[in-house]
Amino acid sequence: MAEQLGRTDAQRRAAPRSGTRTSSAPRSAPLERLNPLTKAAGPLPATVLLVLVRDLATPAAFIALALLLLLLGARLDRRNLLFLALVPAIVLTTGTSLSLWADPARFEETAALLRVGGWTLHAGALETGFATGLRLGAITALALLSGLTTTGPDVARSMVQQLRLPYRIGYTALAAFRFLPRFGHELEVIRQAHRVRGAHAGRGPFAAAARWLGTIVPLLAGAIRHGERVAMAMDARAFGAHPTRTERHVLRWRAVDTAAVLLFWAVSAALLLTVPALAG
Repeated sequence: MAEQLGRTDAQRRAAPRSGTRTSSAPRSAPLERLNPLTKAAGPLPATVLLVLVRDLATPAAFIALALLLLLLGARLDRRNLLFLALVPAIVLTTGTSLSLWADPARFEETAALLRVGGWTLHAGALETGFATGLRLGAITALALLSGLTTTGPDVARSMVQQLRLPYRIGYTALAAFRFLPRFGHELEVIRQAHRVRGAHAGRGPFAAAARWLGTIVPLLAGAIRHGERVAMAMDARAFGAHPTRTERHVLRWRAVDTAAVLLFWAVSAALLLTVPALAG
């Protein structure tokens, strides 16, 4: 009994005090330690202004900046690297498609780069297409700063704690985020059960469609049961009975968050003002 009490006291002293935990999971990378709203507020002005940019160099500079920040400030696993590969894929696909679809008559005054029969690819069409592709790639890269270093639950918590979003809305979104992995697990269990029973066996598109349709009803039933359990748990905790609630995971806005936002705004303004002049 004395040993148990001793361990309990030691664990109580080692446990963090209420309200001191700053995140729902341990963070090690610099970008992951920032508040989720920091990584949304910093790139927001640049994301809006990039829609108005028409040159090639400015969006390319923002793509380089975003990728550099992700490579230096985030923990990138194999899946995150695949997301980074989407940026050049978006640029190449969009730029090539828009260049080929452009009306050659609009760019007759520019140099001809390729002729196939009566169709001509002009330099102006290529430049216009890749300017659009680079803008989309830059907006995607800036969005990845938050998307690859922030979890959905932390976004909901930060909106409740910093933006004063009503917790009835924020925690409802938090519960919705919890549904997705639950659905994935239940779908895998249903597929394994069908495999064991030999249901919808065979190959081909009809068997695949039958297997897919066979998961709808049990998955819907599982979703209803899970929703009922979540609703009962929220009612048991008096969800919505009071205007505010205590927070289990506290996400603080610190001085480093303010500095990070101001620094990103300054760098964005410098790129928007200097890059077009240097490229011209």
